[in-house]
Amino acid sequence: MTASAPITQDVHTIPRKLAEGPQNLIGLTRDQMRDALIAAGTPDKQAKMRVNQLWQWLYHWGVRDFAQMTNLAKDYRAMLDRTFVIQLPEVVTRQVSTDGTRKYLVRIAGGHEVEVVYIPEEDRGTLCISSQVGCTLTCSFCHTGTQKLVRNLTPAEIVGQILIARDDLGEWPQPGQGTGDNGPRMLSNIVLMGMGEPLYNFENVRDAMKIAMDGEGIALSRRRITLSTSGVVPEIARTAQEIGCQLAVSFHATTDEVRDKLVPINKKWPIADLLDALRVYPKVSNSERITFEYVMLDGVNDSDADAHRLVKLIEGIPAKINLIPFNEWPGAPYKRSSGNRIHAFADIIYKAGYASPVRKPRGEDIMAACGQLKSETERVRKSRKQVEADAGL
Repeated sequence: MTASAPITQDVHTIPRKLAEGPQNLIGLTRDQMRDALIAAGTPDKQAKMRVNQLWQWLYHWGVRDFAQMTNLAKDYRAMLDRTFVIQLPEVVTRQVSTDGTRKYLVRIAGGHEVEVVYIPEEDRGTLCISSQVGCTLTCSFCHTGTQKLVRNLTPAEIVGQILIARDDLGEWPQPGQGTGDNGPRMLSNIVLMGMGEPLYNFENVRDAMKIAMDGEGIALSRRRITLSTSGVVPEIARTAQEIGCQLAVSFHATTDEVRDKLVPINKKWPIADLLDALRVYPKVSNSERITFEYVMLDGVNDSDADAHRLVKLIEGIPAKINLIPFNEWPGAPYKRSSGNRIHAFADIIYKAGYASPVRKPRGEDIMAACGQLKSETERVRKSRKQVEADAGL
């Protein structure tokens, strides 16, 4: 295992030309929307009220047509229609697994594509959303990491993934109903565990999650949102202070030697530095506990000694450990640990006093499982290269 991946954000790949034309209202914070409405001619004294009205139409009712916003005067709706748009990413494909998992390939500005996964369970429905096109970290066990980083997603593109899923689930309330009047939410949780490293796109992720948590709209509790990071240590404190959501860490190893190879960012912020930041997080964010994600790789990180070391490392941190059977993908350099090995590992952790659930792989038949996400365009491009190589071209 050799790690040739960059370990810091390649900022030169990020800048992009903003789309020309009417401004998109989706993804604007309340303050940004207020400023935009005032710039479009809304009197200052009315701006806060107009923001509240628009916010509910966009994020509570899921309305995409200004003409349907009936508590606004016709001439004001006409102004909005001339000046702004309500624009979501385009759904290119929608796949449904035999276990009910849904995977959406969505196209964003510039023709780039990202994947979004909805995972239904008995007591919840979790949406796994992406924060970047590609990823700069290239963790060696992760299929998404084999795709080069293209750019960060905007708040509109991040929030848009949530709105697309709610559209598909038919979960917008009807007039006269509250969001929860039809029973438990189908989309009750969000995890930032899709394509990309969220903390390398901090401001956009923060603004998008503030929109998702706003009580007048999507209204998801911060405890229903989990941000997963590979360990961008300087941004962990900011996450506690400015977002306050639940935190998950792609940990995956108990020594720097192994983690350097599995998660190359460890070379910049090793395990000791990462754990120091994590010890502070629950206190600052009032978060219950840190989730440690640990992918089980046969003969790499799954020994009894690893389990005992893991328990020692996280001592003093309110934590649970999610054990993830490795989701294999074509050309993967690793194999999944056996069921017996995974359960023996889990038993050591459990007896030490930590919850150690073994994650059930979901959506494997449609390449929607953890670590398998990769845009369809990248797959097609790779397939073409393979075809050309096979033909001797």
